Amino acid sequence: MVAARRCGAFVALGSNLDSPREQVLRAMDELDALPGTRVLRRSSLYRTAPVGNPDQPDFINAVVQIETQSSPEELLHALLGIERRHGRVRDELNAPRTLDLDLLLYEERTIDSPGLQVPHPRMHERAFVLQPLAEIAPDALVPGRGPVRSLLPAVASQQSRRIDA
Repeated sequence: MVAARRCGAFVALGSNLDSPREQVLRAMDELDALPGTRVLRRSSLYRTAPVGNPDQPDFINAVVQIETQSSPEELLHALLGIERRHGRVRDELNAPRTLDLDLLLYEERTIDSPGLQVPHPRMHERAFVLQPLAEIAPDALVPGRGPVRSLLPAVASQQSRRIDA
């Protein structure tokens, strides 16, 4: 019997409603419990000012590295299911949310299909993604952009600070 191929991916987590710290930590555990998936590394938590709509609470953000047997599309479907179980409502762009899960990278693949873009199209512009990602995988390659560590200087002015988990 041939074992299913395992692929590496990175997922960003964020929350600013209903105990954000606990939302993010619980979602990390839920990712680890997905069939054929395990969390390899977890970043620290980061407190981040909101982007796009400043009139809301700060976010708690993190990134995890996972190994999965799921395809990118299957993984996205699972991420959306976790968000729904956490009460995520998608009614307004940049609105406060109980949980936001973004598939940042899947192997070193580039995917551009309806509903799924990998690498995440704005990850290189966001300190709340790059700082935790650089903490656990500074040499991870963002296709078309380069290694994560080389992208950090462009977001250095953004407010995102590491906090105790």
